[in-house]
Amino acid sequence: MTTTEQPTGPQSNDDTELNEFGYRPELKRTLGNFHTFAAGISYISILTGTFQLFYFGYASGGPAYWWSWPMVFVGQFMVALCFAELAARYPVAGSVYNWSKKIGNPHLGWLAGWMMLIASVVSIAAVALAYQLTLPQISSFFQFVGDGTGKYDVATNAVILAAVLILFTTVVNAFGVKLMARINTAGVFIELIATVVLIILFAVHITRGPQVVTETNGTGAAYGNGYLGAFLVASLASAYVMYGFDTAASLGEESLDPTRNAPRAIIRAIVASFVLGGLILLLALMSVSSLKGDKLSTDGLQYIVLDVLGPTAGKAMLWCVFIAVTVCALAVHTAAIRLAFAMARDNNLPASARLAKCHPRFQTPVLPTVIIGILALAILVVNIRQPQIFTVVTSIGIIMIYLAYLGVTVPMLVARLRGKWQPADGGRFSLGRWGLLVNIVAVVWGAAMTINLIWPRSAVYNAAAPYHWYLRWGAVLFVGVIAGGGFAYYWFVQRHKTGVLADHKFQESAPPAGPFAAPAAE
Repeated sequence: MTTTEQPTGPQSNDDTELNEFGYRPELKRTLGNFHTFAAGISYISILTGTFQLFYFGYASGGPAYWWSWPMVFVGQFMVALCFAELAARYPVAGSVYNWSKKIGNPHLGWLAGWMMLIASVVSIAAVALAYQLTLPQISSFFQFVGDGTGKYDVATNAVILAAVLILFTTVVNAFGVKLMARINTAGVFIELIATVVLIILFAVHITRGPQVVTETNGTGAAYGNGYLGAFLVASLASAYVMYGFDTAASLGEESLDPTRNAPRAIIRAIVASFVLGGLILLLALMSVSSLKGDKLSTDGLQYIVLDVLGPTAGKAMLWCVFIAVTVCALAVHTAAIRLAFAMARDNNLPASARLAKCHPRFQTPVLPTVIIGILALAILVVNIRQPQIFTVVTSIGIIMIYLAYLGVTVPMLVARLRGKWQPADGGRFSLGRWGLLVNIVAVVWGAAMTINLIWPRSAVYNAAAPYHWYLRWGAVLFVGVIAGGGFAYYWFVQRHKTGVLADHKFQESAPPAGPFAAPAAE
């Protein structure tokens, strides 16, 4: 293992919290304030999320599904505030895993990290599938399988396009964080400009007022509890967008002044996504030529862009969506690598010594990069003839991320109630007296939305034939097997090996004392 030169001066202060975990600095610190912000907002990705599942939200809840956007924002903003406070205190790789371990216990930390790691792999596949919703709308050249009308044409072609994107993110991440950051920053810059331009273009083509968001299109008729049932299903479309803001903190070991930059990046990323994404959705509904027709429920926002802007400007905008999807997948892959690295250096994964090894030149963990890419491709192959691949894969990924987030907010709340939570000092971000209330809301929201997402509704998990009970209960079964099987492996096998690997251990002084001190390596 090739070690990096120990930093001196201001940069050495960035490693204080890292040393508190018993780790020595290994990853290369090159990311500035905007790089950190770009990582967070590219994971959320306004154009990716809003364009990928608009069709589902609209089909499930009509124009009134728009209200799920502010609802999800309020809940996730509470989670983001908790994460910002943690990022100010512990800006380390594998944020969710290390936070849960630090404020909870090593067992809970492992489970939260495991759920987040698998969810990230699933999310890479889910994001990559968004290529299918955009590229064939630009040109039929990108529909390699059939003409798009066959039973499996769309699903199979989606897998091919997604596989190309995953290969790209794997290669870029293997060459180090600097190349990733350059591509990511350029992509985010283009995405933000395109988002603002799209909002303006929608605004000048308005054909109806904002009251459009009160129309339900009669979608509540299929549910015993009326429109509430339809709305809760449709909220999946918004829940898919607003997560991943913790990526800014997960890159903390590669950022400059992370205890100040990471919290700001987390909050700015989710607020910017809410404002810009909400305007896109609202103005799209106000500017589309007609709210009737099947294409709104099948082609979604891509159809609205082409309908409102025309083929030339519309396709130019869809190319920007293509760029947004690309950098989003890149950011998700990057975050997953950091999480795998963080768990491996604690000897908490099989073959940890190899997984935690950084490339001597690129100073990035290459083996996790490749393995995560292969696993994401495997998820695509398993679903290659699944017409419901978009909503099923996406739903499972969201559920597991919400569970992983609860693995942080719940122990954080317990620590507050016991008077053991110690926020960052020195003027860094802290919720102060609002911390307890914010934390309670974050936990209640996370638990309620997890139940809503995992509920075995046929509308989400088995909307089209063939109808089977195991498809409807697929999310429950998959999440149960991943959580139960994974934790059983940890408890009976890996738990006895846990401890910071010698090559990654901070050697200067003894671990700090305190209620959240890292456990000594065995």
